[in-house]
Amino acid sequence: MALVAIIGGSGLTNLKNLEITRREMIRTPYGEPSAPMVFGSLGNQNVVFLPRHGPGHTIPPHEINYRANLWALKEVGVAKVIAVASVGTITDLPPASVLFPDQIIDYTYGRKHTFFGGENRQVRHIDFTHPYCEELRQRLIKAARQANLIVTDHGTYAATQGPRFETAAEIRRLERDGADIVGMTGMPEASLAKELELCYATIAVAVNPAAGKSEREISLKEIEHNLHQGMQNVRTLLEHAIPYVVRDVHTPPE
Repeated sequence: MALVAIIGGSGLTNLKNLEITRREMIRTPYGEPSAPMVFGSLGNQNVVFLPRHGPGHTIPPHEINYRANLWALKEVGVAKVIAVASVGTITDLPPASVLFPDQIIDYTYGRKHTFFGGENRQVRHIDFTHPYCEELRQRLIKAARQANLIVTDHGTYAATQGPRFETAAEIRRLERDGADIVGMTGMPEASLAKELELCYATIAVAVNPAAGKSEREISLKEIEHNLHQGMQNVRTLLEHAIPYVVRDVHTPPE
């Protein structure tokens, strides 16, 4: 049976409303994933949960084994991946609101970013014109609106290296490039999912104005407050979305 996976980011290292049935560490040709896969039931539907930064949020963005994470999800039968990410806002978005990006720009470097090439696999070029699975994106947007959340239904995600925040000049550059939000984990996660032919979409949670977008310096206390509220919104969204998404894993969109 094909499963739906949830990749949790900052603020979502566990799902409090997930009824856990088992945990399993999956071995991959690329090493170990960030944590054991957590199998369970959410909204009376079977899902797999994986905390991107590890169970205790100890793995920084640039050291995440993205290849092992995505490979392991594919290995256990996952067909659709819902990725949760906290982001800074470049355009004016309400705190703790959710945005569903439809484009991404990659500013990361030095990360293992493909399954293809090297000694063991032939080079393959994938079409990355549309980096996110539009079917899944639309289902998540619909569920968010049904849950009465503040929703932005499109935008461009700028993926930066981290773990530091950006300078104000860097944010101005990202804005000129057309980015609406900035985060540190969007790539190569999205492209690796595409290489494995997984249906992948991101729920981005606005936790702070990006550098230079507020008169104040970035406040970790403000981020924690918005992160807490934002992840509450994500949990509500997932409860609405999962039954709808799981039900249609094998069903073509209407």
